[in-house]
Amino acid sequence: MAGRGSRLRPHSLTTPKPLISVAGSPIVNQLVYEIAKVVTEPITDIGFVLGDPTYFDEAVEDSLKSLATELGATPHIFRQLEPLGTGHAIMCAASILKGPTVIAYADTLIRADLSLDPLADAVIWVKKVKNPEAFGVVKLNSENSIINLVEKPKEFISDLAVIGIYYFKESEVLKAALEEVLKKVKKPGEEYQINEGILTMMQRGKTFKAGEVEAWMDCGNPEVTLQTNAKMLQFKMNEGEELVDPLAEIINSTIIPPCFIGRGAQIINSTVGPEVSIGEGTKIKNCEIKNALIQKNSNLINIKSDKAMIGNHVYYKGNPTFVSLGDYSEMY
Repeated sequence: MAGRGSRLRPHSLTTPKPLISVAGSPIVNQLVYEIAKVVTEPITDIGFVLGDPTYFDEAVEDSLKSLATELGATPHIFRQLEPLGTGHAIMCAASILKGPTVIAYADTLIRADLSLDPLADAVIWVKKVKNPEAFGVVKLNSENSIINLVEKPKEFISDLAVIGIYYFKESEVLKAALEEVLKKVKKPGEEYQINEGILTMMQRGKTFKAGEVEAWMDCGNPEVTLQTNAKMLQFKMNEGEELVDPLAEIINSTIIPPCFIGRGAQIINSTVGPEVSIGEGTKIKNCEIKNALIQKNSNLINIKSDKAMIGNHVYYKGNPTFVSLGDYSEMY
């Protein structure tokens, strides 16, 4: 999670993208908990690969350490100070690449019944997509083993896109392959990718299987993040999760589910929903809002909007159809 999340600006200018709340919880927290559901052995260590400390500061470290501790794991913080690719990022955490390991990119959300094939040396999770030419895809053989990875294929290879979650039965094997990859001299702008290590493993006879997820949701830019927020709210409502905090104040207002309303939020003389998430301490007055993601401690007055992504500590009074405001903004 070392990237700067430039496609999600202005929301990622002050809050790292994986820590932005969607449907009531930070993206990285939801991803880690979803993966933890399928792990049958005790989780001993969780490593987070962060970027520059001026952006991923001590407060970020503390929140991630708490996440690992809640799962009974030892937290580890690693730094990737140059954008040298996914393979390089993984090797920043080389000291904990031991035994069975899950590696995940912390910028997507999933819903899946993940399972670990005991006969596989590794599992790459995928999702069927309508436009495989826009993704990295896997090629399968007649035994449904992965025999190749192709990035943005110009000709049809398969419609199974790699979502960025991997399992390795013996992560030391991946580490050894990536050590060889990092010895290569790259041209300026080229990066060291995890695929290079995976393809090396395949060439040496390791068996890779594909695992398919039910839902794969991106949080790359404000538009798709709003879509992900809506899908996650629907999932959580269907799963029976309580989405309205009992300490939220709802006065003379209508809530149309699914909506998440955080602790201490105030909804006054307003209609909210469907598909709205409101963070802790945010105040909504005289508004009609649907399809929106609003973070903590903001203040919205006289808004009528059917699409909005609003950060933390925002003061906003107006009436557009769509707005995307980062943290600490004021708009009248």
